[in-house]
Amino acid sequence: MREIKTDAIIDAVRQIAMEAATDLGEDVLAAIENAKKVEESPVGIDILNQIKENARIAATEKAPMCQDTGFAVLFVELGQDVRIVGGDFCEALNEGIRRGYKDGYLRKSVLGDPIERKNTGDNTPAIIHTEIVPGDKLKVTIAPKGGGSENMSEVKMLKPSDGIEGVKEFVVDKVLRSGGNPCPPVVIGVGIGGTFEKCAWLAKKALLRKLGQRHPNKFYADLEVELLEEINKLGIGPQGLGGRTTALDVHVEVFPCHIASLPAAVNTQCHAARHKEIVL
Repeated sequence: MREIKTDAIIDAVRQIAMEAATDLGEDVLAAIENAKKVEESPVGIDILNQIKENARIAATEKAPMCQDTGFAVLFVELGQDVRIVGGDFCEALNEGIRRGYKDGYLRKSVLGDPIERKNTGDNTPAIIHTEIVPGDKLKVTIAPKGGGSENMSEVKMLKPSDGIEGVKEFVVDKVLRSGGNPCPPVVIGVGIGGTFEKCAWLAKKALLRKLGQRHPNKFYADLEVELLEEINKLGIGPQGLGGRTTALDVHVEVFPCHIASLPAAVNTQCHAARHKEIVL
């Protein structure tokens, strides 16, 4: 049994909370550069150039790439041979967020109650998704979600008879209805199967995959490519001002489901596709 101290967890989460806000991944930057090669709209090309310049400034000056530094969503893979010592595990994760958002001068966007709407002042509590996995390591991935893109997400309980065509229609229609609201170009996470809450989780987890990395199952890999092509035919374009670049990529994740169900979910991520991970 390997022991990991909560102090180490706090420091690690603090670090990735700040890094996620300022450092856009190389996969996203490469996708934007590739989009410029096919974008036909002069306005669209200009917007893509501005996105890249904004990312450069954020990384150089260690300033947030977007004023909405998001609700902190943590995906945790906890090795079954790990023992957490020194305090409460979830509180350590939250303390890391608390310190990262304070020390990084990141906007605090979390309300303590959805109706009373009083800000907690430190961007906690975080959303924590924990999986128990083999091994003696602890992996924490942070994926801050801004309100604009998160609000454009949706779950739909399709009928089994709707089949794959129903799933495709739902995904493309959701992007069309979202228009420029989620600050395109976007990344679309799609969850298929499971239950009501599981497919939403799948759609969000799909956003963690590097852009351009296809699903290992060829059927779903081909589906990702098809959905990306159909979405980019909608003409929404960068920032909703028209063009061929509405989405940078589409990622699909699936899970077994009930014989009477076909759940599907779309989780939308803006072009600030922020996620950082650390392994202890």
